Amino acid sequence: MRIISGKYKGKRLMAPSKLPVRPTTDFAKEALFNILNNSFYFDEVSLLDLFSGTGNISYEFASRGCKEITAVDANIGCVQYINKTAKELDFDIRTFKSDVFKFLEKTMITADIIFADPPYDFSDEQFAEIPKLVFERNLVSEEGYLIVEHSKHTKLSELPFFAFDKRYGGSVFSFFEIPSDEEDIEE
Repeated sequence: MRIISGKYKGKRLMAPSKLPVRPTTDFAKEALFNILNNSFYFDEVSLLDLFSGTGNISYEFASRGCKEITAVDANIGCVQYINKTAKELDFDIRTFKSDVFKFLEKTMITADIIFADPPYDFSDEQFAEIPKLVFERNLVSEEGYLIVEHSKHTKLSELPFFAFDKRYGGSVFSFFEIPSDEEDIEE
C-alpha cells in the first residue's frame, strides 16, 4: 500500500500479511480523493474511519493535513498496526478496538467525513445498518459525507440519505449526505 499524496506522498507501507484486510486499491483511493479535493480542505476536516483495517485511508487523510482522525476496527492486530505506523509517521490517529456497530451505537464523535470499508460479503441488512446508525445518531456533519466502500455487486442506492456513487473496477464508493434544505434557499 502507498500514500498517494501529501507530506508522505509515495511512501510505501507494508502491513503484516496475517491481518484480515482488503486495502482500498491505490487506483480507487486516488479517484476517491480527487472527488473529495473538490469539496474539502483536508486540514479543516475530521475523519471517522470505520472498519479501518491497515489504516490506509486514515494515513492518506493524515498525510494531507487532517488533524482529527479516529480509526475503528474490531481486530486487535489492525489497531496495533495503525498505532505503530501512526507513531512512526507522527500522525495523530486515535484508535478504538471495537465492533463498528457497537461503536456507532455509543459514540459521541461526529465527523465531516465518515469512511466505512466493511467486508464485501456483508449482507444487505449489515450494509443498511451503517447509514442508519450514522444518520439516526447525527454522527456526520451537515456538510459532510458518509462514504461506504463496497463491491459492484452490492447496491446501496435505495437506502435513505444516498446521494451518488462512483465505480472503480470492482469497487464502488457510495456517498450519503444530509439533504440540503432547498426550501430555505427559496425563502
